[in-house]
Amino acid sequence: MNQAIGTPAEPRLEPRTWRGRLRTFLDQRWFVNLVLVVILANALILGAETMVSGAAYEILMDIDHIMLGFFVVELLLRIVANGRQFFRDPWNLFDLAVVGIALLPASESLSALRALRVLRVLRVITVVPSLRRVVDGLLRAVPGMGAVGALLVLVMYVSAVIATGLFGESSDEYFGNLGISLFTLFQAMTGEAWPDIARTVMVAHPWAWIFFVLYILVVSFAVLNLFIAVIVNGMEEISEEERLDDEQKDERLDALAAQNREILVELRSLRAKLDDEGGGSTAGAGATP
Repeated sequence: MNQAIGTPAEPRLEPRTWRGRLRTFLDQRWFVNLVLVVILANALILGAETMVSGAAYEILMDIDHIMLGFFVVELLLRIVANGRQFFRDPWNLFDLAVVGIALLPASESLSALRALRVLRVLRVITVVPSLRRVVDGLLRAVPGMGAVGALLVLVMYVSAVIATGLFGESSDEYFGNLGISLFTLFQAMTGEAWPDIARTVMVAHPWAWIFFVLYILVVSFAVLNLFIAVIVNGMEEISEEERLDDEQKDERLDALAAQNREILVELRSLRAKLDDEGGGSTAGAGATP
């Protein structure tokens, strides 16, 4: 499930067994594209269910059940074709989870599971390679994002303590205690209405703009941009690994082609030698009285 629409499937040498033939069938471009089309159509059906009622809703539910059956059969075929290898791929486990959620009974106690059916749409990530690379890059960046997040929390906490001590008495609406100050600074970090907050505080503290300008420069323009840098670095690592894999594949193909040429030369020389020996034996037999 790693081919995009319009992308030719990478040739694979499968063993001549029924499982190998089944894997070849499941990896064919037309079948992968069919799965993607069903996923997108299912997304439209799930959205349409929220806008209709009555008989139309029942029809859409029946279509949704048919599509769910298609996903179940497709996953079962992949499990059969790949065996234990299926469960070693995290993306396969992801597909299994989002489809399995839809199979749970949506009773009154589990009514929220009905809304989780839309998670099936996320299977498009496993089908389109470009989306998989983006998600892989995000996952690769998680450790770095954790460090940047810790730095952000530290800066916000220090700023909140300072702001509560400086502006708490005059602007208790925004900085009355540590919790309110943290929420206010989080709102300012997003760029939402921080000039209005600053002007309100500046009525009692005209110099307060210095605090807000420094805070915005450090948090919004420095620390938050580190998140982007970490994510971009993770995606670059994914791209570099893919490039190295492609180079290794090319090297293996070149080595295989060189071996085939050597074998062909040896076969030709062996054939010529056999022809020479056969011609000599025929000539000797003709010269015998």
